[in-house]
Amino acid sequence: METSKRGCGYPSVVSVDLAAFAHNLAHLRSCAPSSLQMAIIKADAYGHGLLPLAHAALGAGADWLGVAQLAEAFELREGLDSAGIARDSAPILAWISTSGSDFEAAIRADIDLSVSWTWVLDEICAAARRCGRPAKIHVKVDTGMSRAGSTLADLPELAQAVRAAEDAGLVQVIGAWSHLSRADDPSAAGEESTRRHHQIFEEGLRILAEAGVHPQIRHLAATSGILWHPETHYDMVRAGIGMYGLSPDPSVASAQELGLTPVMTLSAPLTSVKVIEEGTPASYGGTWQAPSRRWVGLVPLGYGDGILRAASNGAPVAVETDSGLVKAHIVGRICMDQFIIDLGPAEGQEGTATQNSGSAPAKVGDRAILFGDPAKGYPIADEWAAHAGTINYEVITRLGERIPRQYVNEEE
Repeated sequence: METSKRGCGYPSVVSVDLAAFAHNLAHLRSCAPSSLQMAIIKADAYGHGLLPLAHAALGAGADWLGVAQLAEAFELREGLDSAGIARDSAPILAWISTSGSDFEAAIRADIDLSVSWTWVLDEICAAARRCGRPAKIHVKVDTGMSRAGSTLADLPELAQAVRAAEDAGLVQVIGAWSHLSRADDPSAAGEESTRRHHQIFEEGLRILAEAGVHPQIRHLAATSGILWHPETHYDMVRAGIGMYGLSPDPSVASAQELGLTPVMTLSAPLTSVKVIEEGTPASYGGTWQAPSRRWVGLVPLGYGDGILRAASNGAPVAVETDSGLVKAHIVGRICMDQFIIDLGPAEGQEGTATQNSGSAPAKVGDRAILFGDPAKGYPIADEWAAHAGTINYEVITRLGERIPRQYVNEEE
């Protein structure tokens, strides 16, 4: 078991199950057995830890690593180089850059770059001239999300420029790629959107071919496409949220129904267990008042750690006690560093001391589990997302760096 040094001495912990991670990768691979697999470890591996998850992904058979930000790609390459990982066994794609990005350093670090526009191609080519070696690029087609990517109207110009750069020995076209905006939506409109995105991608590949640009790897599908749209698998697929054991859309199918196991468990020890009287308010603003005499516990996590304040008054928590798992929920507003949970009714008359109020359902030091594997009876990140009006991606990704990450089950 390995624990990161950041957050040393901090009471809470993010436990990352590397065996579950490897299981999820294998399961997603079985859904697209003929495609290469890119493990998406952007945003600090969705909050799980960039370098530990990179090593775990490669160890579990991932063929590629993907990050959004170029700075993260540099950190990743440096870490892999230091660990003696051969660059040709750990290709990296980074897809967000700006004018003035250090493309020369990216080329020297063997980082593949996404190209959506002629201006970025021009800057990459200038960097390639300075390096004296070609840049590896993936041409992106805008299939309808309206983010990065060249539209079909603009693609012919870009394709011609890419071909000229390739002929000049300045670029090597590794990939052509795009993204599906509604692949998790089984409605008629969602299915039509995915069909249209796929059609546009095919047209983009045709435009590239007409210009003499022939990518080695075509990739379109992320987790939703892997699970629900096999026609979008192409040469490579990109495993994202499913790799971390969560469903891309729990309303369509839960992680358990998809055969996925949540990788992250967030927990912290109770720092207080006491009795409050009926009508007593909890936390700032008094947004919750005890409906009866209650046991309440205090958990040392808050929005300063990335806990969603919008999950106040309702998000579920499970407490591991000597007598089993106690189901609880947050009461009152989540504070910067802590929140209160309702542990259930207390015995005794008003004014009775805590120690004379019957058996406490939990004690100081018992671990409160915010979310983890539902197979163990824990809440899942989906439930927190529902209470906060967001998605499970945000719940796990926003957790702060001061919470230490603990890596377990590596040998398994």
